[in-house]
Amino acid sequence: MASPYELSRIMRPDDANIVGNVHGGTILKMIEEAGCIIGTRHCNSQTGDRCVAALARVERTDFLYPMFIGEVAHVSAEITYTSKNSVEVQVNVLSENIVTGTKKLTNKATLWYVPLSLQNVDKIIEVPPIEYSSPEQEEAGKKRYEAQKLERTETKERNGEIIMSVSLPEPYTVAFSQSSLIHLVGPSDCTLHGFVHGELHSSQSMSGVTMKLMDEVAGIVAARHCKTNIVTASVDAINFHRKIKKGCVITVSGRMTFTSNKSMEIEVFVDADPLVEAEKGKYRAVTAFFTYISLDKENKPLPVPPLKLEGEEEQKRFEEGKARYLQNKAKRLTDKERQQ
Repeated sequence: MASPYELSRIMRPDDANIVGNVHGGTILKMIEEAGCIIGTRHCNSQTGDRCVAALARVERTDFLYPMFIGEVAHVSAEITYTSKNSVEVQVNVLSENIVTGTKKLTNKATLWYVPLSLQNVDKIIEVPPIEYSSPEQEEAGKKRYEAQKLERTETKERNGEIIMSVSLPEPYTVAFSQSSLIHLVGPSDCTLHGFVHGELHSSQSMSGVTMKLMDEVAGIVAARHCKTNIVTASVDAINFHRKIKKGCVITVSGRMTFTSNKSMEIEVFVDADPLVEAEKGKYRAVTAFFTYISLDKENKPLPVPPLKLEGEEEQKRFEEGKARYLQNKAKRLTDKERQQ
């Protein structure tokens, strides 16, 4: 099995919100950086085409504890399964208070990468296999692979929706809090790029930047809805459906889909619009669900205002969000019982 990869850095004021909580998007960006590095290293451990590990999916990510300015984030990544054309990376994040020495596990994430040739980014490279400690470990990894493959297919089929803006909406409605950000993808957003046969090929490792922007939009939606300090509680699977190229203008849009007594679910879309290859048209690149909670000045959970629904579509999305909420709640209870 490939050696784990670790990175650490101290959290600065520009990593956090106005009350000192580190943005969930900052953590997601570091998680993706660690995953990309270990995935790319592993996929280039064999002879043949040089490649870069491109993020295809992030499984549900729970934010177990908040991280604060001045703490050190320790991110460790390990490859746990490989298929013919994909790599599963497990990532753990610890926060360290360097004054007291206290460490806490803040995040556990699973990411899936596909290796793309640096000579031809449309070509997927075969992944070198890893050695498993037991047949059971390999079988469990195969089940995870098949499950995420099925869910990705189902998600892609419902990708046609576009968020429409509404003027002067009523407070606590979906339209009142929905938000969008527009961002031009530049060289500083991409960690790997190059020139091939006189043409600039697409840069593959801006996934962390994308997730950070998605978290920012989801945070704006949550803050508009409840008008309090908000923090990321969890992120359901993040699906990367199509590559985002340097030079694209991306529109990151978010809308409230469900509220419980103490949490908010926000659906986030990323649409990419190529400036150079405009004839290819705008396309849906990434989708995900973010869950936020509202906090008081002592960082204790506050009740969330109920979402006012308008129309059958919003009611349908609310019921789907409720089902995800109950499913995740049951899973957390099961995991807690296993740990006791």
